[in-house]
Amino acid sequence: MIPRYLVDFDLETLPIVKTDVIVIGSGIAGLFTAIKVAKDRQVLMITKSALQESNTRYAQGGIAAVISEDDSPAYHRQDTLLAGAGLCSSTAVDILVNEGPNGVKELIRLGTTFDEDNGELALTQEGAHSHRRILHANGDATGFEIVRALSEQVIKKDNIEVWDNHFVLDLITDEGVCVGVLVQGPRGERIFVQGDATILCSGGSGQLYRYTTNPEVATADGIAMAYRAGAKIRDMEFLQFHPTALCYPGAPRFLISEAVRGEGAVLRNIKGERFMQKYHEMLELAPRDIVARAIVSEMEETKSTFIYLDITHETPELIKHRFPTIVETCIQYGLDMTSDWIPVAPAAHYMMGGVQTDLNGESNISRLFACGESSSTGVHGANRLASNSLSEALVFGRRIVNRIRELPPLNWSPGSLVVDYKRVDVPMQAIVERRLKLQKVMLRNAGLRRNEELLTKGIEELSRQMPIFQSALFKKEEFEFANMLTCSLLITRAALARKESRGAHYRLDYPERDDRLWRKHLLQQRDHEIVEELSDDV
Repeated sequence: MIPRYLVDFDLETLPIVKTDVIVIGSGIAGLFTAIKVAKDRQVLMITKSALQESNTRYAQGGIAAVISEDDSPAYHRQDTLLAGAGLCSSTAVDILVNEGPNGVKELIRLGTTFDEDNGELALTQEGAHSHRRILHANGDATGFEIVRALSEQVIKKDNIEVWDNHFVLDLITDEGVCVGVLVQGPRGERIFVQGDATILCSGGSGQLYRYTTNPEVATADGIAMAYRAGAKIRDMEFLQFHPTALCYPGAPRFLISEAVRGEGAVLRNIKGERFMQKYHEMLELAPRDIVARAIVSEMEETKSTFIYLDITHETPELIKHRFPTIVETCIQYGLDMTSDWIPVAPAAHYMMGGVQTDLNGESNISRLFACGESSSTGVHGANRLASNSLSEALVFGRRIVNRIRELPPLNWSPGSLVVDYKRVDVPMQAIVERRLKLQKVMLRNAGLRRNEELLTKGIEELSRQMPIFQSALFKKEEFEFANMLTCSLLITRAALARKESRGAHYRLDYPERDDRLWRKHLLQQRDHEIVEELSDDV
């Protein structure tokens, strides 16, 4: 049993800090939402690392929005619904494609500089998009530019206070209302922060897997703490694996953007043969789940641990101009994109599921909101369309702010909340060893291809780590591991329950998509069985 709180505490003995809005996380969702709500509210932004460290910072490809005259929201809607494989909320998608362009304009107003071509915004195309609608910055450093611009705005705001190197341990709730958060500071001190509204912008869960494009901070903290608090968690079986991460001895699994294929790169097996024509009519620009599984099939067939990404047919000038970050990173490891085929393999990339929200970003817990990768708004369905994630954070971030402005002040006074599980022992096995074992279990048993035997074994192995919740935890790494274990169990349980293949979830024992029985979501809530909910995709 996963407990309600990670640590023991007595609320009456803790120092209290009060604010209007608590923002947890500092990616595009946290930064943008904090800036918008700070116009008339006091904001406390809490991040467990540095202000600019997040998944957003490493986003390369860009942000999807209808900008060109030959494109339209209807096309963007169709592409998103098709990629989502029957599980998108059509209403949420309508909101995204129609409100997304204004979000981009807001980013530009806040200082983000996107690449231009002949005085107009430069657009590229990515997998499963029917039109060129991806804006990018500095070639392939879109996320870095967005974080730079927004963090500069945050620092300027007098009514935004930033606590970096602070870890949010848990959400504090009272009769279905979120009243604040329990925080541990860099010196181990614990604080209760009370707020009228709390927004989870804590990012994704790539670190649950041995190989990921995500930074070290992506340990699913927000989803785990929301689950402990009683929030409904939806669609956790849909974890997207990016098809092309650098796979080279001594190098990290660095993301090789989908935009490289959008600009004409092709995939080759170790024999030098193109192979995507065997798997999908869109070839290298097929949806990510199809490309990733095709790569794994080719790797198995050729007994290799990687395939090649080849863009050498394009001019060196184009490659260096369009992908300066990727070129520079590859050069560090002796690989030249202009003349070498780049070895790549799939890696865990993006969580489509998360905290279920309504169209204003609010969870089933009053005054608790989720935005960005920790949320499940209904936009992504079973398989996120490339570059929709940054747009989603802007669109629903603005909607969250509008909803918060409708809320009356929180009329609540701290009572005598005492949590005492008699936790005394500390984890015996080193957390770094536990973390590595968990990542390997998830890779082997709940990766790109799954079946009942693998998933059942994965749940059994993960369950052996449950005593961590009875231990007295003090370090950030221990809290992260507890959150990783929580979300790993959510993923594997949902993947075992869904007896079909759809989008990013592929079952070897149920290889077909089954709309008659499984065009529905799976919801998980603490102390409840998995609940099925019909999709409203039309």
